[in-house]
Amino acid sequence: MTGVDVSQNAGNAETAISVAPVPPLVVEHVAKSYEVGGRIVPVIGNLSLTLREGEIVSIVGPSGCGKTTLLNTLCGLLTPDSGRIRWHGREVSGQPQNVGYMLQKDLLLPWRTALGNAMLGLEIRGVAAGEAEDRGRAMLDQLGLHGFADHYPSTLSGGMRQRVALARTLVNEPDVLLLDEPFASLDFQSKLLIENDTAALVRRSKRSLLLITHDIEEAVSLADRVIVLSKRPTYVKAAYDIELGEERTDMMAMRQSQGFSQYVRRIWADLDVVLQ
Repeated sequence: MTGVDVSQNAGNAETAISVAPVPPLVVEHVAKSYEVGGRIVPVIGNLSLTLREGEIVSIVGPSGCGKTTLLNTLCGLLTPDSGRIRWHGREVSGQPQNVGYMLQKDLLLPWRTALGNAMLGLEIRGVAAGEAEDRGRAMLDQLGLHGFADHYPSTLSGGMRQRVALARTLVNEPDVLLLDEPFASLDFQSKLLIENDTAALVRRSKRSLLLITHDIEEAVSLADRVIVLSKRPTYVKAAYDIELGEERTDMMAMRQSQGFSQYVRRIWADLDVVLQ
């Protein structure tokens, strides 16, 4: 009986039934094509995956394999040609609720302060001004931006801007985060710091995170599981449960460990990328 644990206590004949939680996201045999110049170009082909509750999953794949198309399809911006996408056990028409989507570009409004940008989604939802401000400040503080609430985007570093964009996404308390290469433009030091903060915050709040990235080391360091996509039309070619244990407490030490390097090498081999 899949997903159900039944145990009996012989002493009192009581039966305890434990039902496994419904995964936040289940993708079943999804396909997506584009029409280009009068011909059909397949991008996603028969792709299936599951994102479990409280799990961080990274998705890597060859350049141009359709990673962003997949994310846009999952969040309802594109409609799949076939297959099913279920959010919390239900097929959803259009954009799902309680899902935060963050792009590579921070897209901050230059005329609003860091706090103003962080509060934007709450204001749109009609949250009272005082509550929106309190929640926005608290989220900025959690992401290491205490004292920068009144700064405008033009005065912030790239890493700080991405933290503001992440605060804007997280302050709405989404159950699931979809991130499309959000740290790609950052320098190495800023990337490590924000990766560490993001993973810690997501795990602490027991949210689920699906991250698209071209950086294999980022994928391994952040995720509980890494999914490798094939070339177009893309499908799941391989998946790895990342088991690094206590090494995760130190991002730099983890990247220098033997286990980390082994995962990176195996995933790189699966990508089947030919260097010129």
